[in-house]
Amino acid sequence: MLNSEATRAEAESENVAVSASEQGDADGMTWWYRWLCRLAGVLGGVSCAIAGVWNCVTIDPLNIAAGVWMVLNAFVLFLCEAPFCCQFIEFANAVSARADKLRHWQKAVFYCGMAMFPVFLRFSFTTLFGNGIAFASGVLYGLASLGKKLKDRKMADDEKLAGTLPNEVAMQ
Repeated sequence: MLNSEATRAEAESENVAVSASEQGDADGMTWWYRWLCRLAGVLGGVSCAIAGVWNCVTIDPLNIAAGVWMVLNAFVLFLCEAPFCCQFIEFANAVSARADKLRHWQKAVFYCGMAMFPVFLRFSFTTLFGNGIAFASGVLYGLASLGKKLKDRKMADDEKLAGTLPNEVAMQ
């Protein structure tokens, strides 16, 4: 039984790797920009974790709540962007694969929303700068979504322009 579970886990990880490489070709992001977004997510997780723990060392309940939320943000960022950091969690690869299937604008809204909540809960230097890199990760994903949209629009305009030129030549 243990052997069948291990082979099933290997097959799932291979499927995740294949689907991630296929998605990389289809989503229009260059390899370096994808790694930049992942690096920003991991660094955002580290900053959220450190600032969140630091925020919890107080007697103010709102600071403690913001700190706990920041540690939760760090966990979610690690789970989505770097599942190898969470090897002890069985569902880490499945969550990462599902997060990779999200559109870039969905990741942008999710990451920016997660990063803004502790700042609204308790505005302080620690919450602001602790969530800054996580928010920047969301901004990078938003820019990727915007860049893909602009690229698609430019291609459509080029096709339209190329389609009208032969008709105009035929009329003359």
